[in-house]
Amino acid sequence: MKQPVVVLTGGGTAGHVSVNQALIPVFLGKGYGVHYIGSHEGIEKELIGSGHPEVVYHAIQSGKLRRYFSMKNFTDPFRVGAGTLQALAILRKIKPEIIFSKGGFVSVPVVMAAKLANVPVVVHESDVTPGLANRLALPFSSHIFTVFEQTLQYVPAAKSACTGPIIRPELFSGDKERGLRMAGLTAEKPVFIIMGGSQGSAVLNETIRAELPELLARYQLIHLCGKGNVDPQLSGVAGYAQYEYVTDELPDLLAAADYAISRAGSNAIFELLAIHKPMLLVPLAASKSRGDQILNAKYFASKGLALQVEEEQFADQPVAEQFAELVKEKSRLLSNIEKTTEPKTPEKMADLILSFQK
Repeated sequence: MKQPVVVLTGGGTAGHVSVNQALIPVFLGKGYGVHYIGSHEGIEKELIGSGHPEVVYHAIQSGKLRRYFSMKNFTDPFRVGAGTLQALAILRKIKPEIIFSKGGFVSVPVVMAAKLANVPVVVHESDVTPGLANRLALPFSSHIFTVFEQTLQYVPAAKSACTGPIIRPELFSGDKERGLRMAGLTAEKPVFIIMGGSQGSAVLNETIRAELPELLARYQLIHLCGKGNVDPQLSGVAGYAQYEYVTDELPDLLAAADYAISRAGSNAIFELLAIHKPMLLVPLAASKSRGDQILNAKYFASKGLALQVEEEQFADQPVAEQFAELVKEKSRLLSNIEKTTEPKTPEKMADLILSFQK
């Protein structure tokens, strides 16, 4: 008897991969073979291809979906076409029961190929407004799940539902003392974790480091600064621990932190919400994005779940004052955070996805 197969796809940023990471052990536990279709060079290849040997990773070509002029805009449609044919060959070979797409540009050829192969697709949208990749995927999908209720107004009502966020269960197993030891910190001063996303944030990195002596006089910092952004001159500075990117260490480092300064990607901020961290959100500017992080941050601020500041203001105002404001607002934020509903477990989400299998 053939083992049933689930195909996962999504990439470009860690946010497009983390939900899939949470679902992998659930599908394996249900007896499904798990395959992942991603790009040749994206972060998904590192996180899935290297981090999950139990998953079969397939790399395909894909084009980036840009909102600005580039000569690659003329060639990338051909890469998407090539990727669609590659994905189609993979799907016809492994014959999956269903595909779960987390978005990102690599998911587009996979979803298009699924339509040709007659494989049902469930799409997951984390932001308030659907990203370009998921908007392109909608006509080819069987169903779309959203994190925000507001997102339902942007997707077909007949094949959509709000399921809320999916949180990786390992985040709840972090140990504060272990995290402090790992980072070389103590329990004597409050700890802030700075999260600039998987690609890092130049604004956060530069602004924090410019005021580092003043900040370290009152706080300790765990700084996730992005690949290639570790400053060797700051290595060994007491009270300051910097990392390019962390995976297995993240639960303990989060447990060690009393506060978070973060970009406003949906997956990251819902994870911080789930583990009850008071947070100051610094969304990516509209000039650098489609504005999804701004909407995410505004929603959290409107519900009293976080403080929010535009990145231009974050860079212009004294950072120590912004840290102090977050400390001042801790009780109010935690009171609101504790009233939120529990996130959906990966097990429940997996059951919902499998309900659409052929």
